[in-house]
Amino acid sequence: MRMGTTAARWVLLATVLGSGVAFLDGTIVNVALPAIADDLDAGLADLQWVLNAYLVTLTALLLLGGALGDRYGRKRTFLFGLYVFTTASVACGLAPDVGVLILARAAQGAGAALLVPGSLAILSAVFHPDDRARAVGAWSGLGGVATAIGPFAGGWLIDSVSWRLAFFVNVPFAVAVVLAAPHVPETHGATDGRLDIPGAATAAVGLALATYGLIEDAPAITVAGALTLVGFLVLEARSAAPMLPLSIFRSRQFSGANATTLTVYAALSGAFFLLVLQLQVVLGYSALEAGSALLPVTALMVVLSARAGALAQRIGPRLPMTIGPLGVAGGLLLWSGVHDGSSYLGGVLPGALVFGLGLSLTVAPLTATIMASAEDEHLGTASGVNNAVARLAGLLAVAVLPIVVGLDTAGSAASLDDGVDQAMLVSAGLAVLGGGIAFATVRRVSRAATPTQPAMVQPCGHPCLAHDAEHERPAAA
Repeated sequence: MRMGTTAARWVLLATVLGSGVAFLDGTIVNVALPAIADDLDAGLADLQWVLNAYLVTLTALLLLGGALGDRYGRKRTFLFGLYVFTTASVACGLAPDVGVLILARAAQGAGAALLVPGSLAILSAVFHPDDRARAVGAWSGLGGVATAIGPFAGGWLIDSVSWRLAFFVNVPFAVAVVLAAPHVPETHGATDGRLDIPGAATAAVGLALATYGLIEDAPAITVAGALTLVGFLVLEARSAAPMLPLSIFRSRQFSGANATTLTVYAALSGAFFLLVLQLQVVLGYSALEAGSALLPVTALMVVLSARAGALAQRIGPRLPMTIGPLGVAGGLLLWSGVHDGSSYLGGVLPGALVFGLGLSLTVAPLTATIMASAEDEHLGTASGVNNAVARLAGLLAVAVLPIVVGLDTAGSAASLDDGVDQAMLVSAGLAVLGGGIAFATVRRVSRAATPTQPAMVQPCGHPCLAHDAEHERPAAA
C-alpha cells in the first residue's frame, strides 16, 4: 500500500498506537514510582524491580516475538501481545502489593516483546518499497509523542487521582487498536508453522541472564548470559528450521546497520542517563524539569522523522546514516560543556537541538535500512534482532560507561560534573564510530531486488484496502 491512502492511515494508526502504548507506559511508570512506594510500602530494591522486571522479559523475548510473527502471522502475534500487555496493565493497576505488581510488570514486558517488533514488521510487510522509509519515519516520530507526553500525563493522573491510573490509561489505547485491527492485513513469513523450541528457549535464557547481569551489576551472570547466547548461535547454525536464520547476517547492509545501532544507541542511552542525573544533582532540576529539558529532542523527532525517511528513500540511506550520528556526536560535545551554573538556554538547549537534529536524521533511515535488508519472510525476526540490539546497547552503556570514565554516581556533585563531561566525550566517540560503520557498510537498497508485493499478504476484506490494491498498485520494478 502507499502512504496517504486510507489503508495506510489505518495501518499506521494501529501500529503506532500499539507500540506507542508500550513507550507511554515506560515513561509514566518512572513518574509513578514515589507514589507506588508510599501506597504499597515499597523499598528501593522493590522499585528497581518494578522497572527491571519489565526490561528483563522485554529484552529476553524480543527475538522470540519477531520469530512468532513470521511463522504464525504478524498481525495475530501483534494483537496477542496487545492482549497480554493490556491484561497485565490492568493487573498492575489492581495490584494489592508490590510482589504482584512486579509479576504483572514482567508480564507487561512479555506482551511488549510481541508488540514492538510486530508493529514494525507489519509496516515493512504491507507498505510499498518506495514508501517504507516514510512509514517507518512516521512510526518513529509519532511513537516519540507517546514517550514525550508520558511524564506530563502521568504526573497529572497520579497527582489528581492515583498511581494506578498510570496503568489503566493503557486500556483505551488498546481498545482503539482493536477497533482499527480489522483494517490491517495479515502477513506471514516462514510458513511451515514449526518453531525452533531449543533455539527459542536458549535465546530467551541468554538474553534474560545478560539483561539481569547488566542491571544488577553481576559480571558472572552477564558472562553466563553471553556464553548462553554463543550456544544459541551454535544451535541455530545446526538447526534445520532455526528461529534466527544466521543467513540474514550475510547481508553486509543488515549487519552494518545493526552495528551502527549498537554504537549509536549505546551513545545516546548512556548520555541521556548521565545528563538527566547531572541536571538534577548538579544543576538542581526537579525530575520533571530534567525530563522536560529534553523535550526539544522529541519535538524534532516528531517533526523530522518522516521527512528523514523520505529523504533516505530518495537519495539512499548511507548519507543520512553517516551525517546523523555525527550530529548526535556534536550535541554530546556541546553537552560536555554543561557545568554547575550553566543556564538552560545557553548550556542545555543548544546541545539538545543539535542532538535532536542528528538523531532525527539517523533513526528512521537506520530502521528502514535494517528492515529493507531482510527478506520478506524474516521481517519479524529482523525487527526482533534490531530491537534486542538497541535494548542491550542501552543496558550495556548504563552499566559500563560510568566505570570506563571512573564515575561514582553516588559521589559529590563536583565529581559527578567532571565524570559526566568525560562520559559525553566517550559517547560522542561511539556516535562517530557508528557513523563510520554506516559509511563503510550501507549502500542504497536495490528496488529491483525488493518485491513490490510482500510475501503472503492476506487482505482483510475491507473495501478501502481492496480499492487501494486495485487502483494504486505500483508498476513492476
